[in-house]
Amino acid sequence: MIGLWILGLSLVGVGSSPSAKDISSGMDWLTRYGYLPPPDPYSAQQQTLDGLREAVKTMQRFAGLRESGILDEDTVAMMHKPRCSLPDIIATSGYQRHRRKRYAVTGSVWQKRHLTWRVESFPISLSQDTTRQLIGSALSSWGRESNLHFSEAGAGDADLRVSFVEGAHGDGYPFDGPGGTLGHAFFPGVGPSAGATHMDADESWTYNAAEGTDLFAVAVHEFGHSLGLSHSSAENSIMKPYYQGSLGEHRRYRLPPDDVQGIQALYGRRIVHPGAEIPPPAPTQHFIPPRGPTYRPRAPYPDRCSTHFDAVANIRGEVFFFKNRYFWRVQATRQLVSLNPAHLDRFWLGLPPDLPRVDAVYERANDSKIVFIAGSHYWVFKDTAVDPGYPRPLSDFGLNTNEVDGAFVWKHNKKTYFFRHNRYWRFDEQLGRMDPGYPRDSNLWLGLPGDVDDMISWTDGHTYFFKGAQYWKFQDGKVEAEPGYPRSIALNWMYCAAPAPPEPTGEPEGRDQRNCKCTCAAENGSAPPPSAFWFTMALTLALLLGAL
Repeated sequence: MIGLWILGLSLVGVGSSPSAKDISSGMDWLTRYGYLPPPDPYSAQQQTLDGLREAVKTMQRFAGLRESGILDEDTVAMMHKPRCSLPDIIATSGYQRHRRKRYAVTGSVWQKRHLTWRVESFPISLSQDTTRQLIGSALSSWGRESNLHFSEAGAGDADLRVSFVEGAHGDGYPFDGPGGTLGHAFFPGVGPSAGATHMDADESWTYNAAEGTDLFAVAVHEFGHSLGLSHSSAENSIMKPYYQGSLGEHRRYRLPPDDVQGIQALYGRRIVHPGAEIPPPAPTQHFIPPRGPTYRPRAPYPDRCSTHFDAVANIRGEVFFFKNRYFWRVQATRQLVSLNPAHLDRFWLGLPPDLPRVDAVYERANDSKIVFIAGSHYWVFKDTAVDPGYPRPLSDFGLNTNEVDGAFVWKHNKKTYFFRHNRYWRFDEQLGRMDPGYPRDSNLWLGLPGDVDDMISWTDGHTYFFKGAQYWKFQDGKVEAEPGYPRSIALNWMYCAAPAPPEPTGEPEGRDQRNCKCTCAAENGSAPPPSAFWFTMALTLALLLGAL
């Protein structure tokens, strides 16, 4: 096993200035965009030094940076640039990291050569007419070089659909507010998402201007994905994943050679009929304003690996972790939907915009509606829209408390349980009343600490309680915690790094240090974060674990 300190120092390099947060974000970034494989939530498999260095080198080669294998300032700065949401490395069978420095095709193409398009929603910073003109021109730039033809749809379905959406919008690629990810598109194929292009509605969309994000430039890039091209590492390719600024006058724009080769490999050369007018070529130009693309800075969000969550909920078979005005989603397959959180009020429409946090969330057993509790009030949602007449006072439930720490529906009796400090109540949703004999002492749940943060009953039939950085598991219908708990939320739910073994001391604590074989295990309880920069960095880079 490679020493953790050596691993951290080797990846960052002596004299480099990225912070510990930059290093942690860099690991997330490499995983999100395909340079590192998703961590195994069960095996606690470690990343090797060579594997991590190779991932950084591949990213640097793809971005046109010096291939040092070190997370230096230039590399971290490139990771912070606005870009497309889609991964740069797309695995087909198993994990692969190979990428040619030229156009790359996905293997999926449209089986017809005449495609229709429609803009289904619009940005607030551009008129609808301007938006439609730029979208049509962006598609024409691909049609000009290939045997493809595009027309705006009148009535009926369209092959290519463009929407301006914000936050988490149901496709697994949530937007993150101004800056960051700008858009994404789905490759040709079957299913409802094929041909869809989504732009982040929070961007300040402009055209050929010194400020904002150029819609034409981003649209040309995303339509490359819609037609079957993946990201390219070629120097001037429009399919490079990073935002490159304005492309100049949209009617005169011509694709760079790398992209022309890519689209012609999929659909063939343009067939020009006798007498047809061919527009004069214009040189490809990239105008990046002196200050770079302008956008409102993103507000800092909580670090999922170190935060204590306000609420945890099982909703439609997924686990939601809430902190302040953000949340993370873990699918039933134990996969994290996104390493970065989504905005609460962009997903559930009807919560107060100034609500600082939620205390408890649960899905009712009788009608599958979702209940949010914050302070002395609660809201009821049908899917993501609030029911009329809310908020209402928490006293509706008959609780003799003005707040709760957590709430969940126990799958074994379909009753709703509310916890506050060292007491809990049981509520019958069918009858709309509190069961007699409550509250009771939470010590009846053996092995559970007081003042838990929240709890869920999940699809596996087990019940999980959360407090601070740890969680407890109660198997099936048992009211006694399983042996080996508590365990770490960060390790087993949040794709976070394992803690390092403690530094040797002069106190063996009853163990024979000469025969001790120290290992990092995913199931260990969480430890307080170390304060030294290099130690924090080493922890982050040494291991990748995760589940959601």
